[in-house]
Amino acid sequence: MLNDTAHADRVYAIARQNSAAASSPIAASWRRCMTQHNLAPEQERSPLRLTGHEFAETRERSLALVSEAQDELDRLFQTIGKAGCCIVLSDATGVVLEKRSTAGDERDFNRLGLGQGAVWSEASVGTNGIGTALADERSVLVFRDQHFLSSNARLSCATAPVRDHRGQVAAAIDISTCRDDVNEMTLSILGQAVRDSAGRIETNLFRRAFAGNRFVLVPNVSGTAAAILAVDRDDLILGATRAARVALKIDDARIAQGIPASDVLPELRRPVSGDDLMDAERAALRRVLSRTNGNVSQAAVLLGISRATLHRKLKKLDMH
Repeated sequence: MLNDTAHADRVYAIARQNSAAASSPIAASWRRCMTQHNLAPEQERSPLRLTGHEFAETRERSLALVSEAQDELDRLFQTIGKAGCCIVLSDATGVVLEKRSTAGDERDFNRLGLGQGAVWSEASVGTNGIGTALADERSVLVFRDQHFLSSNARLSCATAPVRDHRGQVAAAIDISTCRDDVNEMTLSILGQAVRDSAGRIETNLFRRAFAGNRFVLVPNVSGTAAAILAVDRDDLILGATRAARVALKIDDARIAQGIPASDVLPELRRPVSGDDLMDAERAALRRVLSRTNGNVSQAAVLLGISRATLHRKLKKLDMH
């Protein structure tokens, strides 16, 4: 590992190269730290820390996130916590909300500032797992002297962003270690573990947001995060995870307009019994109206009926 002076010289040399910043996410982060956040790699700098009141308010806003992440944090800690790893959950601004580590490792992590209420954004402490994953909105591995600050060069981090029910980055889950025997292969394995956990937390948040509705798994989508749709009783999509949005090319605007799930998933079929004819007719009319943005005349044309007949049906079904 480079000494502090050599590390700082290397960061300056690489960050100032446009080509390096364009081809390397770490170099791009180093450049942001210098040009946007006015940081210097040789600085002796601890993370910013919220006051007790500020942290209480921040945590209050993140209660749903913390609740849905608890089992994953505990599972990760039980699996790797005794191997000298610290498990961290931050909010979208990099504030550490939850932390798991053994008593024997607390000294190292506390010295680095990895504790509740600390702010691990890039603006606070430069390139690091949490801050860079949030800035880039993607999973990252930051191995030792890939950190911007020389003072963090003993730390290795594997971090994944966590997205909310609308597909927006809401948090980061991180595994950090100060062990000298950790290599890049080990860090890659930790990276897969943290991505898996992030995916499960995202699913928990999505199910919580659309509790009581039907969930449909989008088939043939690879990756860690689940591609899930939430649909109402009339087959209209209420929400979609980030993976589903990407796979089906849908966004908030299209969801707000009303998209029948069967339009984006042709293989989806909803069985209708004889007792459900009223609901089935109502669902069919809602789907047609969603396709015409509520234009009754166009909907009537698509259905092959008169506008007056369609109005009578809408009145009968209490859809006016």
